Amino acid sequence: QVRLVESGGGLVQAGGSLRVSCVASARTFSEYAMAWFRQGPGKERNFVAAISWTGTTTYYSDSVKDRFTISRNSAGNTVFLQMNSLKPEDTGEYYCAADTSRFGVTTDDYGYWGQGTQVTVSS
Repeated sequence: QVRLVESGGGLVQAGGSLRVSCVASARTFSEYAMAWFRQGPGKERNFVAAISWTGTTTYYSDSVKDRFTISRNSAGNTVFLQMNSLKPEDTGEYYCAADTSRFGVTTDDYGYWGQGTQVTVSS
């Protein structure tokens, strides 16, 4: 069992940057593959980025590749999503997800979810 708490969301202008964080209350953080998903108003929850248990493998959606970077800090049980060159279409609720045995790009690949942090990008 793990509890995930996101933070760092906010309002930013297009072209700006923002970093969201997720702290996991896991005894052994390295047992969890981590990911970020986002959900816009009235839309499905979509994959953004994922990082493997050791941090050596990362996945990104095509829409954020080369603009967003996912990383993890085992000392702080934290996963980060650095978002640069933000666009209005990046607006949404950003959710942190975790799983011990699966590592993928769909919501079915993760069994644990945070409550989300809102990111709004103004044009």
